[in-house]
Amino acid sequence: MRQSLYFRNFLAVALIVFLSFTLLGGLSSAWNYRRTMSEKRDMMIVTLQETARYITVQHVYYGVDLGDLSLSMWLSFTSSVSGFDLIVTDADGVVRACSERDIMHFGRQVPMSILQAAAMGGDNVRLSSVGEIYPERRQVAGAPIFGTTSGEAMIFGYLFVSSDMAVFRHEWQTFSGVFLIIALNVMVLTFVISFLAAKKMAQPLNEMAGAARRFARGDFSTRVESSEKNDELSHLTKAFNAMADSLESSETFRREFIANVSHELKTPMTIISGFAEGLLDGTIPPENEKKYLGVILSESRRLSRLVKSMLDMSSLQSTDSSGTLDGKFDISEIVRLALLSLDGKIESRKLDVEANLPEEAIMTCGDSDAITQVVYNLLDNAIKFSKPQGIVGVEVWKQGALAYVSVKNNGEKIADEDLPYIFDRFHKGDKSRSFDKEGVGLGLYIVKKILDNHNQNIFVESRESLTEFIFTLAIAKE
Repeated sequence: MRQSLYFRNFLAVALIVFLSFTLLGGLSSAWNYRRTMSEKRDMMIVTLQETARYITVQHVYYGVDLGDLSLSMWLSFTSSVSGFDLIVTDADGVVRACSERDIMHFGRQVPMSILQAAAMGGDNVRLSSVGEIYPERRQVAGAPIFGTTSGEAMIFGYLFVSSDMAVFRHEWQTFSGVFLIIALNVMVLTFVISFLAAKKMAQPLNEMAGAARRFARGDFSTRVESSEKNDELSHLTKAFNAMADSLESSETFRREFIANVSHELKTPMTIISGFAEGLLDGTIPPENEKKYLGVILSESRRLSRLVKSMLDMSSLQSTDSSGTLDGKFDISEIVRLALLSLDGKIESRKLDVEANLPEEAIMTCGDSDAITQVVYNLLDNAIKFSKPQGIVGVEVWKQGALAYVSVKNNGEKIADEDLPYIFDRFHKGDKSRSFDKEGVGLGLYIVKKILDNHNQNIFVESRESLTEFIFTLAIAKE
């Protein structure tokens, strides 16, 4: 069974949280246990020392006997405050006073080994049942009680302070149980939040995966809903939608490109095929053969131009031209050569040329061959769509760090709705001109692509009887 990304992330987070809580709980419990035990021992020693000092003062200065009832009452009060059990023995180890209310410990004997350990004093806390005094082993600390006889200090009794470990363990278990309940609640809450957060974070990714699968089936209309948050997932969603827009645009272009190429190829091929069959089967009279062979030749050349334009377009799209933009050339000279190469077309349409070219050279930088094609395409377009016996104008001038080239003609106005698309591939304002014009709709696209590669701009303005293209070039540094 396939596991989703958010489920795996949730399991990872849950495992990390569980291990973290286990480690933290274990370390915290161990540390708290050691700290509590240390504090309990310290309190036991303090209770032992202060109570022994009190008994000594009561015995030496006030003559209070170890078996006095007031002493037992004081031990009971101290036990209730401190939580420890206290017993007092005489010098022979016989219990004379006790903090407990019953008298079960009175008269019992504390072994000599325990008395000797208590006589050494210090802060020694050990596990012991104090002989047969207590039925269980407990933490015990003992100290001697000193008095004076004939002016000499001597031990006249012993004080033992003890704590029942069972009570301490019960308290500790209660505390650990509360801690465990809190920890489990926090862990469950963390798991739930982590699960919901991981699922919410994975939702855009799941939508992207679904959209990608639809893309693979050819449906490029799907988009992923983007949130208003400024986070990584939002940026990824926006980038994904931008990619989807690009893919949809590319797919639309691909379909249009195939349709346009098919249309452009179909017309001349139909003409060539039809006239060739007419020549072969004798439908076309012999005296008209030369005329229709000329048509076949013209359409063949048109096919050749279409293929060449498509190759130029492919070359512009696949070749990085950044390494050819450091050349220097005189843009005025390139315009003159382009006019000379088109002289035959200009004469055939009986056009007048108005050229305003500076006498001094204007050195610009870029790929001279590519810019020559730009000038040639613009002039060829201007000649092609000029009115018979009309005017074609070309002008070059320099302004600041840029050179400007203007190509214009007095032909038909380009429709306003067509102006934004004239640099698109295969775009033709006159949809019927495939048959009777030489253009294939790639000339201006190639012009725009070359200028884009040079990081330059081209502008177009069309009004009644005048259409003008102006493009820029960077002035070469001396």
